[in-house]
Amino acid sequence: MSAENIVAPVLTAKDFATDQEVRWCPGCGDYSILAQVQKVMPTIGVPKENIAIISGIGCSSRFPYYMNTFGMHSIHGRATAVASGLKATRPELSVWIVTGDGDSLSIGGNHTIHLLRRNFDVNILVFNNQIYGLTKGQYSPTSEEQKITKSTPVGSIDHPFNPLALALGADASFIARSMDRDPKHLQAMLSRSHQHKGSSFLEIYQNCNIFNDGAFEIFTEKSTKPEEALFLEQGKPLVFGANQQKGIKLDGLRPVVVELGDTYNLDDLWIHDETDFYKAQTLVRLFDNPSELNHFPRPFGVFFAKARACYEDMLQLQIQEAIATKGKGDLNKLLRGREVWTID
Repeated sequence: MSAENIVAPVLTAKDFATDQEVRWCPGCGDYSILAQVQKVMPTIGVPKENIAIISGIGCSSRFPYYMNTFGMHSIHGRATAVASGLKATRPELSVWIVTGDGDSLSIGGNHTIHLLRRNFDVNILVFNNQIYGLTKGQYSPTSEEQKITKSTPVGSIDHPFNPLALALGADASFIARSMDRDPKHLQAMLSRSHQHKGSSFLEIYQNCNIFNDGAFEIFTEKSTKPEEALFLEQGKPLVFGANQQKGIKLDGLRPVVVELGDTYNLDDLWIHDETDFYKAQTLVRLFDNPSELNHFPRPFGVFFAKARACYEDMLQLQIQEAIATKGKGDLNKLLRGREVWTID
């Protein structure tokens, strides 16, 4: 049989599951995220042997054991560094980084921002539960102020990171947010992350039902979700509410919430444009405004997406140009360098 007649098998979510016992606490949001990733993987058109999942340390970092792909459980905060090296040397691979808010934004914060500015074509999944779960409930870089935990018994005085604002400040070329309890939306964001050519930074709200249960309940429960969650759609107005009766308009450069009806209609509202860097900066900061007079919903979806050259592509081009102009080179000469003297 010729190679042309060989048809690749159709993969399903089960093909991406391993025989390992999934060892998260019952009810953990990680189960849902794992299920959605396994459902999306067969749709991205990449053979299993060309997919690699790299994790650091934390509850989320068990992920490679449960995915039937290549992977590596690396060290605390360094998943982004390991993945950068892998992508630089094997640019044809689809590389996914699974990390938590502590792993990626505390000990690994420096590695995260430099991966984003370099724009490796990798996918970063940040499981944000606003707590350190694996080490039994200390406050994390995303925990809210005055958070009572085992390490902050009278309340945290730290000001928390806004992960998407941090990523945008590091010149990330793609930032998005989803949640563990909205499977369809999470699947859509995973697909968009893969489709983006460059570093995709996807923050996923993930419930830790043991040490921080209900942290995002207001955005996931049917009774409150319509009023508290704003789902961004490219080219469409920012509308929310149980009856889609509310919207966000720009008053100059300031966003304001308005009621739709006699005074305001859809034509008055802010139209989402994920290519607009300046509007993205405003969107990621919406919930930083604590004003009760103008309470904003929390945005979910793609905030910003921009085409930008990828590090691994520029690296390969630089190597090819150097070989073309200077030849393949000599490793011994390179190691000896120019600072070598012969003493008679």
